[in-house]
Amino acid sequence: MMRRTIALLLAAGFATLASAADDAAVLDEARKVASAIPPKLVVVLGEEIAKGGPENAITVCREKAPKMAAAASAETGWAIRRVSLKNRNPKAVPDAWERAALEDFDLRAAAGEKPATLEKGEVVQDGEKKIYRYVKALPTQELCLACHGTADKVSAAVKAKLGELYPEDKAVGYGPGEIRGAITLKRAL
Repeated sequence: MMRRTIALLLAAGFATLASAADDAAVLDEARKVASAIPPKLVVVLGEEIAKGGPENAITVCREKAPKMAAAASAETGWAIRRVSLKNRNPKAVPDAWERAALEDFDLRAAAGEKPATLEKGEVVQDGEKKIYRYVKALPTQELCLACHGTADKVSAAVKAKLGELYPEDKAVGYGPGEIRGAITLKRAL
């Protein structure tokens, strides 16, 4: 009886270790996928700004960024999108899990953690399925301030275009390094 109990405990311990290793591998994969997209977007934004000013960058975030996320989703098998507590695009509203993560990121940043390091990954139950969810904070870069900065940083041309395309825009008033939103990924396990 004692040997059977010990064997069951050992098996449970090995299963826990295996599960932890699997979780770490999925977290590592999510980090790589999430880290690949923002630098590509920054390059495209910079090119559009150089061509015609910051008002050109608005179409990048509106049209090209979702296409980039869709292409990365198809390539990697992860559902990828950007979300924000102060969204510009009505499709970028976080769900409850993402909202809780973003609110936690804001608290942690206010306590001194660097926004660029803030992330969360975990297995969640969605009905009958287990899903791995990952979210990483997207700090506002200097480049972003022309469209997302304080009133003195956003030109009249940008304000006019934003007003036309996003009449319910909430995504302004940011300073450098502040959490603008997050990239979020999920995949069924």
